[in-house]
Formats: sequence, C-alpha cells, structure tokens
Amino acid sequence: MILRTLRRDMITKPIFRWATRTMPPISETEREAINAGTVWWDRELFTGNPDWNKLVAMPQARLSEEEQAFMDGPVRELCAMVDEWRVVWEDRDLPREVWGFMREKKFFGMIIPKKYGGLGFSNAAHSEVVRTVCSCSVVAGVTVMVPNSLGPGELLLHFGTDEQRDYWLPRLASGLDIPCFGLTSPDAGSDAAAMKDTGIVEYGQWKGKKVLGIRLNFHKRYITLGPVATLMGLAFKMYDPENHLGRGEKLGITVALLPTATPGVTYGERHIPQFTYFQNGPLYGKDVFVPLDHILGGVGQSGAGWKMLMTALAAGRGISLPSQAAASAALCARATGAYARIRTQFDVPIGMFEGIQQPLADLAANAYLIDAARRLTIAALDEGHRPSVISAIMKFHATERMRESVQKAMDIHGGKTIIDGPRNYLGGEHRAVPIGITVEGANILTRNLMIFGQGAIRSHPYILDELLALSDKNDPKGLEAFDKAFWSHAGHIFATAWRTLVRGWSGGRIAPAPDAVSMPHHWKQLSRYAAAFALLSDFALLTLGGALKRKEMISARLGDVLSELYLLSAVLKRFETERRPEEDQPIVDYVMLQGQSRMATAFAGALENLPARWAAFLVRLFAFPVGISRSMPSDKLTSAVAETLMKDSSQRERLTPDIYLGEGRKEHPLRDLESAFKMVTGLAPIERKMREEGIRDPERARDEGTITEREFEKLAEARAAVDRVIAVDAFAMDEISPLAARARRAEHRERAG
Repeated sequence: MILRTLRRDMITKPIFRWATRTMPPISETEREAINAGTVWWDRELFTGNPDWNKLVAMPQARLSEEEQAFMDGPVRELCAMVDEWRVVWEDRDLPREVWGFMREKKFFGMIIPKKYGGLGFSNAAHSEVVRTVCSCSVVAGVTVMVPNSLGPGELLLHFGTDEQRDYWLPRLASGLDIPCFGLTSPDAGSDAAAMKDTGIVEYGQWKGKKVLGIRLNFHKRYITLGPVATLMGLAFKMYDPENHLGRGEKLGITVALLPTATPGVTYGERHIPQFTYFQNGPLYGKDVFVPLDHILGGVGQSGAGWKMLMTALAAGRGISLPSQAAASAALCARATGAYARIRTQFDVPIGMFEGIQQPLADLAANAYLIDAARRLTIAALDEGHRPSVISAIMKFHATERMRESVQKAMDIHGGKTIIDGPRNYLGGEHRAVPIGITVEGANILTRNLMIFGQGAIRSHPYILDELLALSDKNDPKGLEAFDKAFWSHAGHIFATAWRTLVRGWSGGRIAPAPDAVSMPHHWKQLSRYAAAFALLSDFALLTLGGALKRKEMISARLGDVLSELYLLSAVLKRFETERRPEEDQPIVDYVMLQGQSRMATAFAGALENLPARWAAFLVRLFAFPVGISRSMPSDKLTSAVAETLMKDSSQRERLTPDIYLGEGRKEHPLRDLESAFKMVTGLAPIERKMREEGIRDPERARDEGTITEREFEKLAEARAAVDRVIAVDAFAMDEISPLAARARRAEHRERAG
C-alpha cells in the first residue's frame, strides 16, 4: 500500500498532470457516443490475445419455425409481386398492391414485439428477410429495411414512454402509420451536431388550449420514406431561452415524434437516388408547434438525442446494409458464375480464361466472407450485444465489398449488363452501390475516424478508463483512477510485446489456435497479427496521444487491420460451424490469404508513416523480423475457387443461398439464366464426346453418329436458352424519347394535312 502510494505521488502524478494538459477532455457528446452500444469481440481483438475457443463455441443464429415460414411464404410472395424494371422505369414506385401486401403481412413491424401487434422477429429473421427481398428488388428491400432499422420503431422500443409505445407501435406494426427518420439536413451530414434545425421551448396553442411545448423549424433532406411517411422521428437542437424546464438554455440534440400532418410540416417532394426510385425526399417545418409530450421518451429525455441515435446505429448498421450487401454479393457471384459458364468466345466458356477466373474467384470470396461476417454479427445481436465498433466495420466493409463485387460482375458480363432493360439483372445493383456506400455514416468517415478511432477508446482494455480519469474534475479521485488504469495498461503493453515477439519470430508457429479445429495454421496467423495490432495500437496511442485523431490515414490503416481480424475470424468461424466441408477449403484458403495480404499492406503503411520512428522500429523488430509478408493466392488456387461458381453443385447453393431467382413469375431474367446454366452443365458429357472426336458442329456430330438425335435436340434447346440469356433489350425510339415521339406525331399530322 505504501509503495503504491509512493508510485502514485512520485511517478503517476507528474504523468497525470502532463496528460491532462496534452489530452483533450472527453466532451459530453463524445461520452454519449462512446457509451452507446456495447463491446464484444472487438475487445478480445484489442487485447492482442483473443480467446478463439469462445468464438468457436458461440452458437449460430437460427430462425424459428414461424420465421422460416415467413421466409418461405410472404417473403417469396412479395418477391414474385415486384417487377423491378416496371417499378423503376415506369411506375417510379412500388405498386399499390405491393404496399398493401407489406402492410397486411406486417413487413413494417418485424422488430416490433407481438404484444404491440408486430411480428416480434429476431435479428436473424430481420436480416434474412432484408437479404432475400434485396436480391429481388432494391426498392422493395429499402422499403422493408428502413421501418425496421434506424427510425421511430426501434427508438420507441428503447427510449419511448409506455404511453408512446402503446399508441404508436401498434400503428407502425400494422402499417397504419409509415415512419421515417429526419436526421440529415443541408448543414449536417456526417456531422450531425452541425444541424441548424431548432426547437424552442415556449407556450403555444394546442387543440384550443395554451400549453408548454416546442416551436420547431427544420429542413431535412435525403429522408427515406419521407414523401409517404405519416410519422417522423425528428432530430433537432432544443433551446429553452426562458428556462421553463430549469435546465438552462441549451438542452442539446433531441428527438421528437412528429406526425407529418401537423400544421407547418411540408412533405411529399421526392429525391431520385441514383434512379432507384425508392421513396426518399425532403421534409420542411416552419413554426410547427407540438406539446412537450411529443419528445421521444418524454421531457426527461430532452438533450438525449445523440445517445439515442448512436445506440440505434450500433445495431442497425450491423443488420440492414450488411444484409443488402450480402444479397448483392451472392447475386453477383451466382449470376456471373452461371454467365461465365454458358457464354462462349472462341468456342470456349469465358470462365475458362484465366483473366476471367481472377475476378470470378474474388466474387466467390466476397460472397463467402460477407455472409460469414453477417451471420456472426447477427448471432451477437441476438445474444443481446450491441457492438457499435463491429457494426461500423460491417457497414464499411460489407458495402465496399458489395461495390467490388458489382464492378467485377459488370466487367465479366460486358455489354450484357450495360444495356438497361427487363433482361438486365445487375443494373439495379450497380445503381444502388453509391447509396449503400453513403448512407448511415459515409464510408470515408467510417474508415478514417470511426472504426479505429472509436474502437481504440471503446474496445481497448484500458484507454477509456484512462481518459475518463483524465476528464474527472475531482482531481484526487481522477488521479487514483488514472494510477490504477495506467499501470495496468503498462503491464498489458509488456505482455503484448512478449506475445508479439514470440509469435512474430516464430512466423506464427508458436501462437494459439482453438481446440480441435481443422485449419489451425490460419488461426495461428490471426493470433500473430492480433498481437502485432495490439502492440502497434498502443505505440501509436502512446506516441501520438490526442493527435491520432488528426492522423486519419494512420487511424484508417489500423482500422483496416482490426476489420480484417474480425472478418477473417468470421470466415474461420463459419467454416467450423458448417462442419468443415472439404470442398470449401479452397475458398477459405483464398479468403485468408487475401485478408492477410490486406493486413500486411495496412501494417506497412502505418509503420512507414508513424512519426515516432523508434516505435515503428520496435514493432517491426518484434512482429516482422524478416519483413512483412504479402503472400497472395496461387493461380491454381484462384482457378479452383473460380470453378466453384461454374458448377451446378450443393456448394454453389450453400455459397449463394436464399436468393430470389424468379420463382412465381412468368418471365424473369435470372430464371432464364438458371435454366440455361443447368442445361449447359448437364450437357457436359455430350460435349465431351464431341471434343474427343474433334467435332464442334452438333449437326455433324449427329450425322456422323457421335451423338443421338435426342442429344442433338438437347443441345439445340440449350443453345436457344443461352441465346435468350445473352439477348439484350432494344426499344422503339418513341418509347424512350418524348422528343422523338412528338416529332413522329408532328410528322403524322403533316401527312394527314
């Protein structure tokens, strides 16, 4: 005890004084953002010594019988009702019967408990529904995801008063009210605190009586479902200049439940987001007066809006956009693999060219990785975690890999998917990519500031305790807390350095792996990189301090390492959960090698640019004594992975499950593609006989007796099916050009005259 007191007063105290001068205090807004959500596997990764057995033992998320029945019934029915081409290019909205069906089947109330009339589904069911619907239609997918994600429904569940829940949740569950959430404004995009939307506490008239309420003035934009919403969750800055509430003038960001029919609210205009035509538009409010009981959670929650938003985002970003991205990646992989098999050039399927196999393998890898990470994240959410850092990782990396998948799929398809029309099954995916990249926290901001910036504070074993101690206005209490956290942190650094040294110098061979796993070498490499990440993170925080906020490129690279550790953990977890199918090993090897190469690039970039060169030297010495290896998948492995998408197999079904392929529709381009693919792959033995005889022409093969008449007919049927798939749309000039139509009518009038 005496030694600890001496340590505190003689050593810790000067450090504490220096740190309080150099480190900026945590603001109330930052504190609310940090406290939003929970920590989970991200904390294990920040320790540098994650308990892999804990991850492997974690149960996977499963659908209940009721949830599976919903997937097999209403979800498939909804997909069959939606013609995406007609929705986007003709009606510019979902048909009235589709809106009615979604209300009737309670698609808008999936997350609302049954006691309020909702479906009470798990996060897993929520994700699976969004994923399948998005594979059918981006417009329908967005329309389903928004009411079940960030918005009045989820916020009411977490923060609403009993009266608010009892009134609004049944209406939202039944679709009687359509919700939207008003956050973004012209002055506030990623920086929500910059909003100029205001609510002034004052007396006003409400239903013929003088009551204390809020006078709202706002301009919101980019609001999904805004043009058709009847209930708006409105974020604004609340002021009380006359101190009616006794809490001072500036109360902070607040959320109110605002019916859009309230006098002074204007809505109905539409934005056009990348020609996808889901309902999105601005809302305006001028001198809108509502009583104080419209504040979400009641007047006591005035100023708590930022915490509400961050808490909701902690879960929402881990479900909706990753589910859309998983659908897009799976659709791109499945469709492109099939197309690469049936489309021939120089009498060879284009998927046999090595230049095509590289992007094909990437498509398979992205589909496997995104869905592995989605399933793991959903399992955590269903266990009650709300991991804000993991959700940020998922939002960024799922949508970035979606972008990569769509681009590679478009490259392989060539002109087939450049020409828009009912036969184009990738055009909508391509248009939707920038939207996913931008919404719910722009990807540039998420990567550069949030993943590592928030993770270093929220998920590190000791940093948050140290910062809270430095921000404690009670100096003796703060010093005591800092002393405890600081020396624990120091011991952690020494332990991490030793682990990094052993794992680095052994090339990962002396590193932990879970018990009885089938690919321990991959787990060992993750253990090596986790220790190196923890050591580099501590050195970056130690040498840069608060300046690390401004070193966004270094922060982004550290975030890249953290992200890859999580994503690759999910890949290995999926492989074990699915009982280690031998045919999936090449995909897992491919994904792991790619991920380790990405981590190596991020490590190299961070170490080359770390201002404290001594720290960079030590990390290199401990973690990478012979240099940073950037091993990539071999050409043989790449070809093996690419071929998984060109075979009609159970592996292909497992890699791209629950994608809508046109079932229940008279005509659908993906149904035509699947039919042609199955025909072509089924004819492989016939084609092999022809190749062995050196014959390419089916008629000659029939005439010479190499194939039978029935086999010839099958080849002809397959050729016709392929021709249907390869065909693209063309339109009459009058159909697509009003100018041409007017000119044609004028020409007819002249002739008639």
